[in-house]
Amino acid sequence: MEKIEHIGIAVNSIQSAGNIYEKLLNTTIYKTEEVASENVLTAFLQCGPNKIELLEATSEGSPIARFIAKKGEGIHHIAFEVTDIRAEMQRLKNEGFILLNDEPKRGADNKLVCFVHPKGTNGVLVELCEELSNATGFSL
Repeated sequence: MEKIEHIGIAVNSIQSAGNIYEKLLNTTIYKTEEVASENVLTAFLQCGPNKIELLEATSEGSPIARFIAKKGEGIHHIAFEVTDIRAEMQRLKNEGFILLNDEPKRGADNKLVCFVHPKGTNGVLVELCEELSNATGFSL
């Protein structure tokens, strides 16, 4: 793992939360994107070298809606940048971690992503991210 890529925050409303985080971080949302496969709308803010991803559910059955119903708004996951997501997935499997997907999938912000089950990481949902332009052997 190279670095923290972003911190994901589950919110009821990107518009409302975006206003708060724009003021807090003294920056603006630079990108919004819907990830239909996850039923989520995302918005990204940059703060120095760090990124915050706001996540709003687009359906009641989405993982974000379930998270908010159970825990309320707040930190949903921490994402780490990797250079080879498949190799990192295999390494983590070999270490005994449980992955939530068998293959990386397309996520927001031009990334391939895979999630590590929080039961193996002291309750923290971990996301692996590889820049899609770096990925080999991935087709949509």
